[in-house]
This record gives sequence, structure tokens and C-alpha cells, in this order.
Amino acid sequence: MSFVGAFNSLSLSGLRASCLNSTESDVSRIITNPTHTLSDFIHLISPAASNKLEQLAEKSKDLTQQRFGKTIRLFAPLYLSNECINNCSYCGFSRDNTIIRSTLSIPQVIQEGEALKRQGFSNVLLVAGEHPKFVSNGYVAECITELSKFIPSISVELGPLKTHEYIPMINGGAEGLVVYQETYDRNAYKTFHTSGPKKKFDWRLSTPERAYAAGFRRLGIGALFGLSDWRSEAIALASHALWLQKHCWKAQLTISLPRLRPCAGNFEPVDILNDNNLTQMICAFRLLLPDAGIVLSTREPANFRNGIMPLGVTLMSAGSHTEPGGYTGAGTENLHLTKKGKIIKLDENSAKHTNSATEQFNIADNRSAAAVAAHIKKMGLEPVWKDWEGSILN
Repeated sequence: MSFVGAFNSLSLSGLRASCLNSTESDVSRIITNPTHTLSDFIHLISPAASNKLEQLAEKSKDLTQQRFGKTIRLFAPLYLSNECINNCSYCGFSRDNTIIRSTLSIPQVIQEGEALKRQGFSNVLLVAGEHPKFVSNGYVAECITELSKFIPSISVELGPLKTHEYIPMINGGAEGLVVYQETYDRNAYKTFHTSGPKKKFDWRLSTPERAYAAGFRRLGIGALFGLSDWRSEAIALASHALWLQKHCWKAQLTISLPRLRPCAGNFEPVDILNDNNLTQMICAFRLLLPDAGIVLSTREPANFRNGIMPLGVTLMSAGSHTEPGGYTGAGTENLHLTKKGKIIKLDENSAKHTNSATEQFNIADNRSAAAVAAHIKKMGLEPVWKDWEGSILN
């Protein structure tokens, strides 16, 4: 059975009601349990558990160090293109946004990859909007093939594909796939995805399963917090993670918990996830999934990332850019303006003052990769730039 079937049988409203009825004594007892269930997780993200955050954080910290040691794995996103045919209300790349767009050529992708390699990165996430004209399956596979010559760990975050369409990427050297459901609330999903193939909720929901069948050894999932009630999203995400852990057990699982950031389109969150609640949720996920990686990106400000580092996070991006060519200025000759999906030629004056493509969202932690690594060491932890080499399989 696909997770779509399991998800349809969930009563999120009922589970959320159970969460709101939790007591502090329930939480204290559950934190000390050696293993944890979805029911336990629901108690751990409850309002009652917010009063037990110190105890929860201490248990999360201990579990993280038991399973991962005192390490933080570092990665960087490399944006290939910000072209997109989807209309997503909350995304800077949304089709109808009037923004500057670009798609990098293969040599430009190599240029960006080499710049990241010089910074120390051996783990790169390739990101692109969904556009069949600019970002075809063959293009991404070629990017991966070239980058894998000097970057050992490559993951992709793209529009959902069929199983056989992922295989050339894996053959090229990709090992991981990341796909956020964005929101597990079907009504909210329908509201915020107004046109384009991303409207297909179930197709997106089953993407990790198709990726696993293709042979990816890392699977990353997440929800974008701010689109619906955060506790309901967390329960659905936890259910999804548990299902994948059981049915796609040969792959390493990672969980991402990004919060909305300002972007083109000026979308405002409909639900606020504050710092304390995000900390609570990270710790609750660690207790539920002690062996899963937990990702915290540069969407979060430096002070928050510094504070949460020892408590449950195992993967962090650093020195990030969310626009094509952000690390070297590559692709400036390909810049063009789009309005409601139509390309508009830049006039001479506009072209003179336009030197980069539009970013997907504003970065909150603008520190360099070296500065982030230095602070990780200052915290008594070890920044890990490389933890995989494809030759191991040979």
C-alpha cells in the first residue's frame, strides 16, 4: 500500500484534538520512554509539552549524540534554474510573479560547483523550478554527471518525476532526493497551488516511494510551516516519516522543518510557528526518529541556528544562495524578465541595473560557510564536509 492510502485513513483533526488534551504528567512520563510512537509524538508537540521543553531538549541532545556523535553535516544548495510553470502562492519562483529568471548552462553549473568545492563542500543539493522547456530530465542528469566528477554527494530537489525518469540521475551519481509536501492539509494545498502540475497532491505525496524504487539511498521529506496549523502538519509529517522508515528502510531518511521566508509575491504566513515551538518540534522528531537526519537551513537566523545546534539537528546548509548563479555570478547573460509566464525583453536601462536572477526566498543566516563551520567547532561540535564516497560501492 502507498502512503497515500495510509494518509487518507488518518484523522488529523482527531489526532490534533488528542494533542491539545495532553497533560504535563503525560509528557514527563513519555519523555523517559526508551522508544516512542506516533501517539507519544503527539503528546510531545502539545501545548503541555511546551512547559517541559528543557527536559525534552536534554533527552533530544543525548539521543542525537548517541546516534550521530558531536557532528553537524554541512551542505549547500546549488540552484540550476528559477523557471517554473507552477503557480504556488508562497514561492518566489511562482509562474505569475514578475521576476528575473535564468537557467544555467552545463559549464555554468560546473563553475558554481567548483566554487562550492573550494569552500569545502562535498555535499550539494541541486534545486530547480519545474519547467519542461528549461529543466528537462536529460539536463539535470548531465549536470549530475559533470558535478559528480568532483563532488561525491549530490541530491536533487525537483518537480516530481516517474520512477524511470530518476534512474539516469542515479546513474550519473545522484544519491539523494528531497521533496517537501509543502502542506499536508488538502484544502490548503488546493488553495495555494492554483495551476501547474504541482496541483496533484497525491502524485507529490508518493514521490519518495518512486524515488526509492529508482534506487536513491537518501530520502528527504518536510513540510513548509506557515501554510496551515503547525501541529497538524507535524503529525502528518511524522506519519509520513514512520511509513517511509518501515517501507523504504534501505534508504537514510532526513526531515526538514523550514519556516516561510519573505519572497517575491509577498505571501504572508497563515499560521505562525515561533522559535520555542520549532525547538519543541525538532526535539519531538528526534525522540520519535532517533536515527533520522534533521535538517536546518539558512532560512533560520544565525542566533536560532546556533542555539539549536546541539539539541537535535544533524544537517545544516551554510553560505547559501537561492538564485541561479548565486555563488559566482554565472548565467547573467541569460537573464530575462517574465510576467505571467511570458518572457519580456529587458530594456537597455533595466538590463544595465540587473545583475542576478531573483532568489526563491530571502536567506536569514548570511554567514559564510567558513564562519558557520567555525561556530560549530566553538560549540564543541565537528563540522563534517564529507561523509560519502561513491567508490565505497565499487
